[in-house]
Amino acid sequence: MQEKTTRFWRLLAPVMYALALLLSVTPATFAATTHQRAAAPALVGPKTTYLAIGDSLAFGYQPDLDWSKGYANYFFKNLKGHGATAYANLACPGETTVTMMKGNCPFLFLRKYLYRGSQLTAALSYLNKHAGEVSPVTLDIGANDMMKDIDATSCTINASWATDLTTLDTNITQVILPQLIAALTINGQITGDLLLMNYYDPFQNKCPNSISYVQELNQHLANDAAGLATLVDVFTSFGGATTPDPNTCNFTWICSTFKDIHAQNVGYSTIATAFEQTSGY
Repeated sequence: MQEKTTRFWRLLAPVMYALALLLSVTPATFAATTHQRAAAPALVGPKTTYLAIGDSLAFGYQPDLDWSKGYANYFFKNLKGHGATAYANLACPGETTVTMMKGNCPFLFLRKYLYRGSQLTAALSYLNKHAGEVSPVTLDIGANDMMKDIDATSCTINASWATDLTTLDTNITQVILPQLIAALTINGQITGDLLLMNYYDPFQNKCPNSISYVQELNQHLANDAAGLATLVDVFTSFGGATTPDPNTCNFTWICSTFKDIHAQNVGYSTIATAFEQTSGY
């Protein structure tokens, strides 16, 4: 009898240990782990209509006033070869996550596509109007939330960086991405691809210390996209963390007389290629 009891407890002990480990995982830990491991949604593929939303990069801003060669324009040329026939660009230069949700984009008079209210509301309306016809939706947002915290003259970072990152995360994960996904969903099925890009660092040659902060921003964007959107790695396409990075002067206007952070034609073309390679279109 004693031998049977001993054998019983030997068999039961591993089970109880495993159960104890499972119960020791708090809901918060489980949620965090799930968020980190959430896979990108399966890609649907291109459809007849392409929607671009975001800030000045999606808009295609260049300081020489040639706004016809942004990454969305280059990407649409590629999409035409996959059956796309329509393209709408709702992007607004200077857009932040806050203005995207609430309106009052600082340069709304420059928009290529006219609408009332916020860009997010306009995007949702467009998706509802063209239900099942739109794929992909490309998005770049967040740089203007954080740009005010980077002083490129002194190469210093404002103390509000961490707080602003938290706000950005909340806006993207609680409002922007979920609402876009909801608008792309019909009868429980996601009908279009949502592609979110990260950012290059236009200051990295002058201020190498900025690289780690841009990488931190990009990591937050990757975490925010988890399970909701497919992340497009523009940072690596522009040369990554290498310093000095020759692509910075070739791909952006930062070394020109304009001293402007926006992409040049080759830079926008490179961003479009990153979208193409990530999506597989």
